[in-house]
Amino acid sequence: MYTVNELEKQTDDQVVILKTSHCKISINDLSNRKILDFESINIIDWILSIYHLATSEKVIADNYYGFLAVTEFKPNVQCIQLWHAAGAIKQFGLKDPSIQNRSPRAFERFQKVYHRFDYVVVGSERMASIFRKSFNISNDQILRTGIPRSDFFFDAVAKNEAENSLKQDFPVINGKKVILYAPTYRDNDLNATDLHLNIEKMYREFKDDYVLFLRLHPAIDGEYQNKFPGFVVNVSSYHNMNHLLVISDILISDYSSIPFEYSLLNKPMVFYAYDLEDYAKIRGFWEVYDELVPGPVVKSTEDLIDVIKSGSFNMNRVSIFANQWNQYSNGYSSENLVKAIYTEEEQSKVADQV
Repeated sequence: MYTVNELEKQTDDQVVILKTSHCKISINDLSNRKILDFESINIIDWILSIYHLATSEKVIADNYYGFLAVTEFKPNVQCIQLWHAAGAIKQFGLKDPSIQNRSPRAFERFQKVYHRFDYVVVGSERMASIFRKSFNISNDQILRTGIPRSDFFFDAVAKNEAENSLKQDFPVINGKKVILYAPTYRDNDLNATDLHLNIEKMYREFKDDYVLFLRLHPAIDGEYQNKFPGFVVNVSSYHNMNHLLVISDILISDYSSIPFEYSLLNKPMVFYAYDLEDYAKIRGFWEVYDELVPGPVVKSTEDLIDVIKSGSFNMNRVSIFANQWNQYSNGYSSENLVKAIYTEEEQSKVADQV
């Protein structure tokens, strides 16, 4: 929403938001803002969505959308990819090892989608390098404006409001610290409801001082059976991940992109990579895992408990990680992005007139 708000602040253009079922954020209709249900089951909104895709001068995406493979934009249209991550541990796009198992037709579709991106927004040179390889794009297609979503972490008022709201929604956290466990989706765990984390052991060790937030991947079907409601809170359906990061005191992650933004809060992280070798073979990493992640790597609940109890965190490493991966994200990324894409438009108009 930071990008939307900045568009409405800097321009008079109507903003049309195509919202899929994966979007959990509540968005209000305003006089110059239109929200459409971008799902084929809503035939009217679907047709209107296609119309706006065909007539808009700027299309801003935040993920991989297959429909772009068959979308032919007019010559003056800009397609800007915001992506959904400030950094990357595992490989994706054209570098995803699983592509080798896909059909030639699927590979061609991937290439067509990536070819639609006129610009890709990055928060660092490290991510710029990854996008060039993942999407097969040139350096001229990189917009070094910072990640708009990261503006939240520089907004003291917004962070305070988020923290107060979560304390009201989950009063169990008052007076206690919060451990957030946000494991990455695994292809072979699509229907798994059991965690590889021993919750009972975590409960025995931390129930007096901590609350454990569970953020399970949306792709995982089934409901987690919570046997420790006074200690465990399932926040999988909570609408805003950034809010959860603000309230958390320790993050337990593995291969997700969450640590790249969490590092902006300068808080400790531990990486529970119980299947490190297998996952590396299936998905592939951009760098040596242990050298990339800014925290201890553990493979068992017992080791995880030991790290948290001993406080074995190198916060200087977290700070270095944050600076490297959020190089251009300084609290003004949304403003910088809107200025960049509209400046580019003005430059193109001048060029056309010469």
